[in-house]
Amino acid sequence: MKTRTSKTLGAAVGIAAIVASLPLAITANADDPTPTPTTPVAPIPDPQGSGCDAFKTELPNWKNFDSQPIGTVLASIPDISTFNSLISGQANPAVNIVSVLNNGPYVVFAPTNDAFAAMAPGQLDAIKADPAALAKLDYYHVFLGLLGPDDLKGQRPTQQGAEIKVTGKGGDIKVNDTAKVVCGGIQASDARIYIIDTVLDPAQAPESIAPTGTSSTATTTATSTTTTSAPPPPPGDQHIPSPAAG
Repeated sequence: MKTRTSKTLGAAVGIAAIVASLPLAITANADDPTPTPTTPVAPIPDPQGSGCDAFKTELPNWKNFDSQPIGTVLASIPDISTFNSLISGQANPAVNIVSVLNNGPYVVFAPTNDAFAAMAPGQLDAIKADPAALAKLDYYHVFLGLLGPDDLKGQRPTQQGAEIKVTGKGGDIKVNDTAKVVCGGIQASDARIYIIDTVLDPAQAPESIAPTGTSSTATTTATSTTTTSAPPPPPGDQHIPSPAAG
């Protein structure tokens, strides 16, 4: 009898233990998050050009630019600080197009500081002093789009209204046959930046091959987006002032 009773009690205890453990097992399973598939994040492509090694050495966190607005990125690159001053109101408070650029997508050609230093003596000062000429210069370095180094080539209407011509691809790109891309395809959240070694002159724009409405529409879009910058002048009625014009 004792043996039979002991076995019965032992079985009851075992069953009770199993039953007691069930809610815990169910709760644990209920609390486990359901695995969700993740979408692979595309790697940020390296910019291309002969000056990109120096760019990446100077700015080792350059990949972080991918999540930052264009205005922040342009202000973060020391080698284009002159260009940044021309577009941000630092050179002339009447011309600040950063709010326009931050509403991209845009391709931005940013001349190096050395490119501006190579201009004729007094020419840059004359441009800074003339809001219309400065806005015209700024907008001529910008066009709508998000294009990488292999897709940039072609003739495209700028936000100023006149066109630019881009030839080549990858690390060998020229703009208007004079400016060479030093490092390009730098990604901001809303733009692609191409650092160039020569300042682009809208007075030397290639002959237009785009439909008439394309350039004017782009210019209207840019000027209507901001209330703090001087609107770019109508295409063709002004030239970048020479030193004598200042």
